[in-house]
Amino acid sequence: MDDLEVIPRAVVRLSPQVESVRTEGGLVRLLPMADLRVRVHTGEPVRGFCQDAAFTYQHGDVDLITAGQSDRWTEESAARSVVVRFSPLLLERAADDLGLGPKHAALQTRHQLRDPQLAHIAWALEAEREAGSPNGQLYAESLGTAMALQLLSRYARMDQATAGKAPAGMSTHQQRRVLEHIEAHMDGDLSLTALAAVAFSSVSHFKVLFRRTMGMPVHEYVMRRKVERARELLLRGDMSAAQVALASGFSHQSHMARQMRKTLGLTPGMLRKQL
Repeated sequence: MDDLEVIPRAVVRLSPQVESVRTEGGLVRLLPMADLRVRVHTGEPVRGFCQDAAFTYQHGDVDLITAGQSDRWTEESAARSVVVRFSPLLLERAADDLGLGPKHAALQTRHQLRDPQLAHIAWALEAEREAGSPNGQLYAESLGTAMALQLLSRYARMDQATAGKAPAGMSTHQQRRVLEHIEAHMDGDLSLTALAAVAFSSVSHFKVLFRRTMGMPVHEYVMRRKVERARELLLRGDMSAAQVALASGFSHQSHMARQMRKTLGLTPGMLRKQL
């Protein structure tokens, strides 16, 4: 008998957890968990049966097991799978990104789905784990968000009154996370990919949401905040112009000077004369 691991209570996390699982044949039980699970068969075909129904799992077959759901079946031989699990909170955030309230989107347990996109995301997460997570937490969160969006777009039960409606802009939670991230990482990675991951959105969708919320494109807002940061640091007077440029996220001092003249109509030297 093979029992897969149980997590007794929900763990609020935004990064999915992934593991490679081997069962040895015979009775297999999936015990209830607080997380949603996506299970992708990765080995050779395996025959089995559940109650009176026979089946054969093929490479790439996907099972979707919702939070709190248990399952059991019998396999004729050993099998391998990749299991991705994540908090229902991530699914709720993805639903919000699509303009759906949590009550308007729900998933049902399903077996032997043929969904190459879900399978490839699961394998990418497993490859990242095996490599020691070289791309960091944002990469894993982005893949988890992509999986959640795929699940919702293909398998959710949606309220017909709200299905298909585009969101007016970022949710309050998304806006707070994104703006706080920009302020905290002014001298770091503020690429569209990184910011979209913070908002739990695709890049293309995030660009639309941001413009609707802030009234300007992402790059324009970020540049304005960099210029304002540079202005504040220059007026403080305890850093050189080169240090201010780096601290404000500019590639070099002349880049900062060009953007300040364009935005404020002033150069760093003109600002310094105001001290």
